[in-house]
Amino acid sequence: MKRINNSVIALSLFVGIANANAQEKKTLSLDEAVQLGIQNSKNLKIDAAKIEEATADLLEAKNRQLPELKVSGSYMYLPIKPNVDIKLPGVSGGAGGPEVHQVLYGSANLSVPIYSGGKIKYGIQSAKYLVEASKLSTENDKIAIAYNVAQAYNNLFKANQSIKVFEENLTASQKRDETFLKMENNGLIARNDRLKANLQTSNIELQLLEAKNNYNIANINMDLLLGLPETTELAVDENYIEEGTDVKPVDFYVSEARENRKDLQALAQQRKAAELGSKAAKAENLPSIAFTGGYVAADIPKFLTIYNAVNVGIGVSYNLSNLWKENSSLRQSQAREKQLAATDELLNDNIKLDVNREYQNTDYSKKRIAVFEKSAEQANENYRITKNKYDNGLATMTELLDADAAQIAANVGVINAKADAALAYRKLLQTTGTLTIK
Repeated sequence: MKRINNSVIALSLFVGIANANAQEKKTLSLDEAVQLGIQNSKNLKIDAAKIEEATADLLEAKNRQLPELKVSGSYMYLPIKPNVDIKLPGVSGGAGGPEVHQVLYGSANLSVPIYSGGKIKYGIQSAKYLVEASKLSTENDKIAIAYNVAQAYNNLFKANQSIKVFEENLTASQKRDETFLKMENNGLIARNDRLKANLQTSNIELQLLEAKNNYNIANINMDLLLGLPETTELAVDENYIEEGTDVKPVDFYVSEARENRKDLQALAQQRKAAELGSKAAKAENLPSIAFTGGYVAADIPKFLTIYNAVNVGIGVSYNLSNLWKENSSLRQSQAREKQLAATDELLNDNIKLDVNREYQNTDYSKKRIAVFEKSAEQANENYRITKNKYDNGLATMTELLDADAAQIAANVGVINAKADAALAYRKLLQTTGTLTIK
């Protein structure tokens, strides 16, 4: 029996340790959470691949200005004797000529571009602009990810703070129930009043369950967003809600957006690339000039041998069909320029709208804090007065419970208002492109 008891104790200890390890706890500041979100973002991995693709396009454009050197060779076997008729004076041919059964041939050709109408130069410059545009788009996505992490962090914070408020109120409500039960047993209050208090406690328990459910969902969402195991329990930094106490005039943020928005800067790079694309398309109507060189060697046993056949020269290429064919590449590029110009105008309008909207939301959120703080102060004072009245028989149980419920709602409202104001300020910074990533 003693051996069985020892086994049970050991098993219980093992299960307890396993459960403790299964739920890993991690304390994160908002900046740390943002860094993890960026490191584990799937969207940024896609952006990195796009940068690699744009860089490869730039390399391809640069390669076009380098010399082209091609080497070729061939060996041919002739199973049937060919008829060879040499027309040179003094050289006999025909049936009495040499028997040729194989041919070896090799050549090397070099081409160095000298002039291409600007296609190569414009292509390189355009590719550089597109690489820069890809990098700027990545920076814009990083700022968006930083805000998404802040939003998830904010939800986790609000859920956690709500749990604390409801737990405190539940403890107080349960103690009140114990007091009311004693009062009922002593005939000081009616059973109906005691049941009303019990019902209030049950309502607080339901609110606490809902807050814990919201916290668990927010925690899992945060774990997935940061690339952490789903069992990781996160603890948030409560000081982050103090951010954004000094808000400047709206014109300041509009100006900041025009200077710092990465998507606007990326679009500017794309417009430059499109402009160069039109120039490169025009260059298709111009001739191309290249320095050429070559080497040829051939060996036909018993008949002909050629070595050191070197040639150099200038090659000119021009597509005569350009004289009657319309340059479709140019029209496509010009249409692309118009599209990007219209997109630029639309983006600028949207930036003005976004900044003004988020500025108003930030101002509204700050005003809500003052209102909720005043409401909480009033609710707390109202509960204190109602409690004194109830203790002196001047207020009903219903009035006391209503005052308690109003007090809970007001205190939760203050926390949520402060958290929402901090998030609204970060959204304003995102719309201006100045949301810092430390």
